[in-house]
Formats: sequence, structure tokens, C-alpha cells
Amino acid sequence: MTSLTRRVALKVIGFGSTLLGLDRIVQAQKLVTNEPQPPIDQWAHTADRVWLGGQFWANPMEDWKVVEGAAECQSFGGNRNIHLITHEFTETNQPFAMSVDVELAEKKGLDGGVGFRMGIRSDINEYRSNCFASGGVNIGISKGKLQIGGAVKDLPEDFQQEKFSLQVQGTPNVKGYRVTLNLLSDTGEQIETVSTQMPGTAFPGNIALVNNYNVANRRNPNRDIGKTRYRFRNWVVSGESFTVRPEREFGPLLWTMYSLSDSRSDEGFVLKLSALTGPLGKDDNQTVQLQIRKNGEWSTLGEAPLDTDAWVATFRIPNWDEKQETPYRVLYKEKRKGEAAVSSEWSGLIKANPTGRPLRFGALTCQNDYAFPYEPVANNVVKLDPDMLYFSGDQIYESHGGYGIIREPADPAILNYLRKFYQFGWSFREAMKDRPTLCIPDDHDVFQGNIWGEGGTKMKGIDQGASSKGGYREPAKMVNVVHTTCVSHHPDFYDPAPSKQDISVYFGDVVYGDVSFAVIADRQWKSGPEHVDTASGRADHVPDKDFDTSVLDKPGLVLLGERQEEFLKAWCEDWRGHSMKVVLSQTVFAGVATHHGNYDGYLKADLDSGGWPQTARNRAIDIIRKSNALHINGDQHLTTLCQYGVHKQRDSNWSFCPPAIGVGYPRWWRPDEIGMPHENRPKHGLADTGEFIDGLGNKVYVYAVGNPEVATEKNRYDRAEQKGSGFGLVTIDTAKKTFHIESFRFLIDVTDGKPSNQFPGWPVTIHQSENSGENKLS
Repeated sequence: MTSLTRRVALKVIGFGSTLLGLDRIVQAQKLVTNEPQPPIDQWAHTADRVWLGGQFWANPMEDWKVVEGAAECQSFGGNRNIHLITHEFTETNQPFAMSVDVELAEKKGLDGGVGFRMGIRSDINEYRSNCFASGGVNIGISKGKLQIGGAVKDLPEDFQQEKFSLQVQGTPNVKGYRVTLNLLSDTGEQIETVSTQMPGTAFPGNIALVNNYNVANRRNPNRDIGKTRYRFRNWVVSGESFTVRPEREFGPLLWTMYSLSDSRSDEGFVLKLSALTGPLGKDDNQTVQLQIRKNGEWSTLGEAPLDTDAWVATFRIPNWDEKQETPYRVLYKEKRKGEAAVSSEWSGLIKANPTGRPLRFGALTCQNDYAFPYEPVANNVVKLDPDMLYFSGDQIYESHGGYGIIREPADPAILNYLRKFYQFGWSFREAMKDRPTLCIPDDHDVFQGNIWGEGGTKMKGIDQGASSKGGYREPAKMVNVVHTTCVSHHPDFYDPAPSKQDISVYFGDVVYGDVSFAVIADRQWKSGPEHVDTASGRADHVPDKDFDTSVLDKPGLVLLGERQEEFLKAWCEDWRGHSMKVVLSQTVFAGVATHHGNYDGYLKADLDSGGWPQTARNRAIDIIRKSNALHINGDQHLTTLCQYGVHKQRDSNWSFCPPAIGVGYPRWWRPDEIGMPHENRPKHGLADTGEFIDGLGNKVYVYAVGNPEVATEKNRYDRAEQKGSGFGLVTIDTAKKTFHIESFRFLIDVTDGKPSNQFPGWPVTIHQSENSGENKLS
């Protein structure tokens, strides 16, 4: 860490001197170096707000807030913590020291402990993944004792917990570290100290502040639960044991997403760009500026207000020069109490429209965070440098980041969602900043196992779960925030009138690289399974192989809904500005899975697939057949390449479902094993392929499938590989009129060219006309 002169350090410390005398702070900050060190945090200069700052990841975000110049825990729950993501303990032969001032905010029972945690590391010891790891060495006070791991010392009976300071110092020796923890009063007097010998291997990884070390005892939930809330300020970290990486800051500008589309109007190509920040406060600056670089100079295109629910600023720039690659940056000026505003930026490239050459399109879906931060996929996407990216939904799951979900009221539910959604951007922001990105929400994004949107209807009987009933479980305000964070940068929507409950819509087209992409929501209007009877314990699952699923195809049931069907009819007839088409939605219009959840978990039919309702499914395919469009989707976790049939086998569009980025709930397509009849197996002869009638009675030709293994590995990336995770790439050649489709495994290096990098049956090239049944592939 860079040393400061005493005068500069004292100036920096200024606002942090309210709890302790200035001399005592300087003393605490000279534990390792000969010069005083400023606090890591800027909370003394920060407006009251939820987001603690770019150096920190708070667990969970919604349980923390800057209050009166300190980071205050808002919850009595166990293991609430703040990771310092710019500092990592890496050098086990160097000294370290930390200090922090602590203030009791509220006490309603047992003291669950407070202080530092060191040596927090996941199975891959990566700083983002470490933020969600268990373990580490607790160094602080708990249950009336001063504690360094297992070494404890009783505190004086008259110790007052209102205001105090903790100082820890580690001195390296031949056995590791001599670690000393000092407890000081608010006037700087030493109250107690404890010292112990620890191995150096205990400390590498992340460091954090913790409120309530103790967590609930499952057998006795009223035992050993922390009932104290604390505030922290003046967090000082020093010593050569820490590697400092300021570039790891995450915010205030978190990431950007943009689209570029030919409006086919006097507005020409229209750029839309969204910039996301953390949840700020009412006294913070609430605008973001967009600049572009031309002729070596930065010029400002404008400012956009932040949506103070979603914390997204959206720019719309018509008549964009699509022929030129243009560097851009977004700027945010963060107000500081008693200091000048601090400018932050996030930069990237607006790519030139890839006309006159093949367009390379990255297809990604479903991110279960046991595999966070998905580095093999994220890094391979950057290496491939596609022209465009598509995330088809489930950017989050309810379990993301731990600490449960908040369903209502809307405002805390929104914060709970945003915290989870930020893991998505933290993983893929490097890939998204330099290319157009389309990103649509799906069921888990709005905290539902499945969505049967019923046109925006509010779910009834919500106490019965959120997977097998029609309507939206979450408050409409929260759902709209999900939509805003995902699609506010998409081109203007075809028909923006909201659905029921004023829930926003996002269907429309994107024209880029001589290709038109129709973006649809195949769950927002879909009928709920309570309209039918599957004769099972779950309304949307058919486990009985002898059940006649034709009875589930009742008149009036909806898949896409009238508004989206009308859009698709118009889109199929509109060929302005492009020569090839692609349909983008959440899921496959067929039931291409025979086993769900576990290896023996047979299901004849899953109504959550796009294969139900059958009549509505066939009507949708009859519409899009005229477009000769490839359908790219996701949701199923199981990568498949198949061709729809309506009036006969193979008379309609092809579907590509890429593998999930991180497969959680597994699925398999194993029709051979269960004796499903098939015809016309492809020439490659791979098992489980050919023409089938799926469990719902739909015609489907399965050309390739990437069935997973049963996961046994402990390492997250090895496990993701076993479970069939990965991503897709589609090269759209408008000259040859072909779609070249690739399905990549998770744990590969795409630059080495190994055939085993892809799932069996891929890569595949499909001609445009094959999407209307003029088949060449066999």
C-alpha cells in the first residue's frame, strides 16, 4: 500500500476522527508502516444509502446501509459481512494489520459477535467466488470474549459495548504468524488483548468485517443467534501481505449493455445503452453521462437520469454512425460530504455494424451460481469475440448469493433481486461492454420456478408455491424492475402497452448485421397449468407414461398470446434492411427431455416447455415458418438441436438450445432407454436422435443432444463440466444463407480447436430454407 505523508494522511482522516482522538487513530494506522494510513472506506463522506461503495461486496446487500458516516448492519441475522474486494491476502511471509472502529447500533439479546474475518476462500480461491465462501478465521469479540480463531480471553465484566476499536496485527515467524488482537476504548485506552500463534496457510483469501459471527442453530433456533447490530467506520488495512488491486472495484458504475438496430426510418440506426449503478441515496447524484471518442477527443452525447427503483440510466441515440467502431464511456460523479465529487467511468466499444460478412452470435442461458463466476465461459466468450451476445433468461436463481429471497413488499424484494442480478454483470461485464447484448428475463429472474404469466395476472393462492400456478407471484413493481434491468437497452418495443397490473412488455425486433431478430416472451401470456388436470401431484408434470396428454390441449389455451402473434405475423412479412431472420425466446417449442432433476426422474411431459399448449405451439410455428428463422432459446439446461414438425415431421423451423452457463437442475433426453419409437436417425448415428413424437404429442426431429453426467466432482468448474454446462455460438452467413451452430462445453479453451470442445453432433450447418422444411441435413 502506498504510504502517505503525515499531513496528507491527517487531512484524509479528518471526518473519521469523531469516535477516537486523532492521535489514537494515527497510532492504530501505524501498526505496520511508519506512516499513518487512511481508512479504506469513504463512509464518512458518503450519503446515506444501501450501496457501500465500489471496494466492497456486502452480504447480503439489502441488509447493509451507510448511516451517518458508518456502514450499519440492518439485520440481526447471522454472518452479515462486508468483503474488501480490492485487497487479497497473498503473501504469507509478510506482516499485516487492520483496525476498525465499532459502534453498537441496537441490541435485543445475545451478542452474536463482531469484528474481522480473514482467510475466506472458495474452492477456486477467486476473489468474487470468495465473497460467498464459508470458513475463515474470526478475529473480534463474541459471547463476552476476545477471539482469534480458537484462542479466546474473557472480557472485563464492566466492558461497555457502545463504542470501541479492534486492532489486529500479524507478525510473520518461522511457524507462520504471531497474531495479536487489541480491544481499545473509544478514547484509545487498551481494554484487553489476546495473542496466539497461527499457520500462514490460515490467511490467504478475502478479508471481511462481520456482524454476528453466530448463525441459527437448526435444532434450537432460539439458541446462539446474534441479536446485535453494529456500525463500522475507519477500516484501516495495511501490510505487504495484501495484494492491492484497485481495478477490482465494482461500481459505482457496475456495467453497461447496449443494442444497435436499424430503425428503417428517418432515425437510421439507433443506439440504446443502459448503465447500471448500485442502489444510491436520495442525496447522491442521480444522473449518468455518455461520451464517445472521435478524432482523439471525448465528446458528450448527453446525460440520462437513473431509474431510482432499478438504478439504470438509459440512453437513446438516433442516427448513429453504424459504419464506424466508436469507443464510448459512461461517467458518474459521486458526491462526497466535505470533499470534491469523485468521477468514475466504465468504457467499451460500440462495434461497427457487421454488414457484408457473417455475423457471429453468442448464445447463453441459465446461470446457477454454484459455478459463479463462470470464468471458463466468460473468458472463452471474450476470446471468441462474437459480434453480438444473447442471454435468454435465468440470469439469476432464487438461491443466488445465499441469504434467501424477499418476496414482498416490493422495495426490499427489488434490492434482494438487484443483489443477485449484480452477480451476472460481475461475471460477464467484460464481454458485454464491447458488443451488442440482448438479455431477456425468465422465470427465476422474477423468483418463480416457472412462469405462466397469464398476460400479467396476479397469482392466486400464492401460499401454495410459485412454480405450478398461473400469474405473477411477485409485486408488479418488482417484476418491472427485472424487466428494466434486462431490456431497457433493447430497441423500442413493437407494442409497448403494458400487460395486466401494468407489467411492462418487451417484444420487438432488432435489425443488425443484415439479420433481423424477433425478441418474444414465451411465458408472459402463457396459460397456467391449473386450466388442465395432469392427474399427478404437480399440476405441470406428467409422470405417468400411459397418460393421454392430448387431453391437456384444451381450446383457448395460450402460449404467445394474440399481441405477440400479430407482431410475428408482421415481422415475417417485413424484410427491410436484412436477408435472414432469427427468433429469440426463453425456451424450446417441444418437450425434448425425458428425465428431470435426477437421473431416474422420468417425466412423460413437462408443461413448462414450449410444447404446451399444443395447439398454440403449432399456431406459433405455423406463423414463424414463413420467416425461415432459426429459433434460439434456452431454459432447459440441456443443449439440443432439433427441428419442429407441425403438419408432418421436419416441416418447420430449427431450434438451438445452448447448454446452461451453469447447469443446476439437470435434464436428460434418453428416449432410446425408455423405448420411445423413432424414425430416420441422422447419418451420424448418435443415440437418442431422429424423428420422435414427444411426450405432449408434438412432432420433433432431434439431431443432437448433450446429455450430462451425474455430478460427483466437488470443484465448481469440474462439476459444471460434468453437468453439461457451456455456451453456444451461431455464425449467420447472409451470403451463403446458412446458420453454423456450435455448442461448447464449459471447461475448455476455445482457441485450441479440439473437436472434443463441443458436445456430440456439433458443429452443424443449416441452410436458411431448411427452416421451412426444405431439408438438406440428414
